[in-house]
Amino acid sequence: MDALAIPTNVPTYAELTALSQQVGTQFLTAKMTCATAESCTGGLVGHLLTEISGCSVYFMGGAIVYSNEIKAHVLGVDPQTLATDGAVSYATAAQMAQGAQRLYGVDVAVSITGIAGPGGGSPTKPVGLVHVHVVGRDGYSCGERFVWPADRSGNKLLSAQAALQMMSDYLTAHLAQQSG
Repeated sequence: MDALAIPTNVPTYAELTALSQQVGTQFLTAKMTCATAESCTGGLVGHLLTEISGCSVYFMGGAIVYSNEIKAHVLGVDPQTLATDGAVSYATAAQMAQGAQRLYGVDVAVSITGIAGPGGGSPTKPVGLVHVHVVGRDGYSCGERFVWPADRSGNKLLSAQAALQMMSDYLTAHLAQQSG
C-alpha cells in the first residue's frame, strides 16, 4: 500500500480542535459511539475528542498501547502479527482498532501506530511511517499508510489529523447512506 499524497503542513491545535468538533457533531447526529487505540500519538486523538464539551455522549474511552505486550494483552493483537508484520503495520493497526471496538463496545474505533521519530526508523519502516485504521460496527474497515516529513511533534499532530479525518469521512458516508 503506497502512502497517500496529502498535504504535509502540520495542523495547528485550533485546526485539530475544530476538526474534533466536526467529528463530535457527526457522532451526535449519527447517534454513534467511538473509542481510540493509540500508540505513537500517546492519547492525542482521545485528548482532542475530549476537548469538546458533551463528548461523553459519543466518546467511550481510549487505550494508549505503546508496547507490543500491551497491544496483545489489552487489545488482543495477535502476537504472531506483531512478530511477523511488526507493531507498525496495516495488520497491527487493523487489530488494534478491532480490539478497541470490542473493549469499549462502540460503533466506531480508530487506531494509530507508527514511528514518530526522531529515532526508531529503518530502511523499510522510516521515521514518520504511520498506519491509521478505522472500523465500524457495520463491518467497515479502512486503513491508510502515511509517511510524515515533520519532527516528532509534527508527526503526532499529522497522525491525529488523519485519524480524525478518517472518522469524519466514515461518518459522512454513513450519514449519507442513512438519509439516502
